Amino acid sequence: MAGAGDMVGEKEVGQIPGTASLVEELDKRLLVVLVDGRMLVGVLRSFDQFSNIVLEETVEKIVVGDQWGEAQCGVFIVRGENLAFLCQLDEKEPFLDPERFTQVDENTIKLARTQEEAERGAKADLVVGGDE
Repeated sequence: MAGAGDMVGEKEVGQIPGTASLVEELDKRLLVVLVDGRMLVGVLRSFDQFSNIVLEETVEKIVVGDQWGEAQCGVFIVRGENLAFLCQLDEKEPFLDPERFTQVDENTIKLARTQEEAERGAKADLVVGGDE
């Protein structure tokens, strides 16, 4: 009788067919989208039973309006509860449509993101403040 984890033919007993397995993604470059909307690209180096992951050579892809840029992050640890989804990244394809989006340097995109967040915060204050 085969126990959990035993190999039978080419399928592992106890593994549900069609379920996502991070083992197959180890050492591959992935696009990871977090629940807060941030996008990371890095090489998956490790994970655990809670889907906590470790990315190496990580770059945050930042999109603001019709501009995008990259911020270097190095090694990045992500808690599993913060993962929205992940997928392999085709390095041959551009990250975004170059006809719609312009790539800018790291400082420019970070400044644009800060300004966008400040504007969003000001709008939220107006809505919450109401008739004050």
